Amino acid sequence: MWLVRPATHDDLDGILGLLQLAQANPVSSTLPATAEGVSEKIAQSVQALSGAVNPDAGQRLLFVLQASDTGAIRGVAGIDGRAGNGQPFYNYRQDSLIHASHALGISRRVQVLYPSHSLTGLTLLCAFLIDPDLVGTDAFELLSRARLLFIASHRSWFTDETVVELAGVKHDSGAVPFWDSLGRHFFNMDFDTADGHSGALSKTFIAELMPPNPIYVTLLTEDAQQALGVPHDRARPSFELLQREGFQCGEYIDVFDGGPVLEARTNALKSVITSHRKALRASEREDGDLCLLATGTGAAFRCTLAKVVDTLDDAIQAPLAALNVLGCQSGADAWVTPL
Repeated sequence: MWLVRPATHDDLDGILGLLQLAQANPVSSTLPATAEGVSEKIAQSVQALSGAVNPDAGQRLLFVLQASDTGAIRGVAGIDGRAGNGQPFYNYRQDSLIHASHALGISRRVQVLYPSHSLTGLTLLCAFLIDPDLVGTDAFELLSRARLLFIASHRSWFTDETVVELAGVKHDSGAVPFWDSLGRHFFNMDFDTADGHSGALSKTFIAELMPPNPIYVTLLTEDAQQALGVPHDRARPSFELLQREGFQCGEYIDVFDGGPVLEARTNALKSVITSHRKALRASEREDGDLCLLATGTGAAFRCTLAKVVDTLDDAIQAPLAALNVLGCQSGADAWVTPL
């Protein structure tokens, strides 16, 4: 069985192993690429879940996907309670302008990109990384959606809007059309270096180096224009899953690779709408609907997949094996939502 739980310091080696595995199929991630950076991410999450961080200040939470039989860490995913974490959260906002000449009888709409930090302070899904062998499986969906079940069960911790950045177009050659056409001229570094700085350093370097004026899309290369708001092929499974959850492409794109920024009203997300809190009871039955099943709050949060049966007294039944994975007793409060 699979278990999603908050990361601990003991998970460092497992997460670093995932990062090494991902190097063969690199996709932009907000997860730092160094042991020091990952260790800091874990420490921030542990501190937040200990109650040392006021939810209104925005916690940085990190979860792992663990195989219950071997203990192996097979995935990691995060939530930033407030995008930017006290600093501006930068994107480009897509818009258009009308250029017209009455004398010549010409009117033309042109697409422009405005530097923006309007999404600063919203809840952000981030740091998603999973063993490539699990992409498209139930474990993949569990890892992504367990964060939303955590949000549903800790609703007051998070904002009324949730956003997520997805990796943009990057060719097998390593070329990133949007970055190569725009960003590299101002940052004087390759994409991987800039993206790494974004995951590990203060975001002030973005404001210091990015052009402050609107960018006319027609001045970008054709390849870059075609990449605006398009997810990387390996990010498409996440893109499609998030769309099924209720996320939609808005007017914002990533400042580095031009990838899509998805937005949603938190209370309108499928996992939030369909989640219910019920008493959990052990059962020997093996039928039922496959659901995400979660117990515990804060650092004690645990989420797994199990076949669940509703009872007439507003409780649910699940196999004893599921309760053992969750580390709870029959009668515990649980949150449940259909897979």
